[in-house]
Amino acid sequence: MAGRLIDIDPELAYQHAQVAVARGGRVDIVREAAALTAYASGRYADALREFRTVRRLNGSNEHLALMADCERGLGRPERAIALAHESDSAKLDPATVVELQIVIAGARMDMGDSEAALVTLGRINTKDKDAKVRVSIAKVGVLRSLGRGEEADTLEAQLPVEDEDEPTWADEVYLYDTEELPEPVEEVAPAEELDDVVDGEDRVDKTEGEENE
Repeated sequence: MAGRLIDIDPELAYQHAQVAVARGGRVDIVREAAALTAYASGRYADALREFRTVRRLNGSNEHLALMADCERGLGRPERAIALAHESDSAKLDPATVVELQIVIAGARMDMGDSEAALVTLGRINTKDKDAKVRVSIAKVGVLRSLGRGEEADTLEAQLPVEDEDEPTWADEVYLYDTEELPEPVEEVAPAEELDDVVDGEDRVDKTEGEENE
């Protein structure tokens, strides 16, 4: 349900993910759901903690760009840049590398250095069409911040126009009326209040502990 709702109702998706964490907090995909829904609903501190937990559980850096963007969301662009540079880019998949560079450019913008942001975006080399569009969209914003409106307009005019009538992924797969979607099965405490593997401390979640008793 968290996956079905994340693009439709991030808040409700987050609640479903919290129920999942209460039942299986030691499973990496459960914590991943908690991280992604927290990020989608603007809970950047919660998302960052959950992403760190996911990385400890499965050793993956696939969400490094989102982790860096969480730092931006928390008003810490310097940490976003440091986090983006902490892993060897050769070990990251191309899509993650592109997203990291976009986040770095955003962090540079946050710090008031639009020129550096434009240089960062200009260094991105990708053959993926969707990634190229994302880079171009980012460049449009940077160019406007630099007062280069004509260049921004020219680049923006080259961007593909979205078809509003084209079904979204959620429409095609789920076809749900959001008013008919079920509420979470129960109210649970936020993930930060659940005992689990957090910040390197090996702790057992409450649900699991009660079952052991």
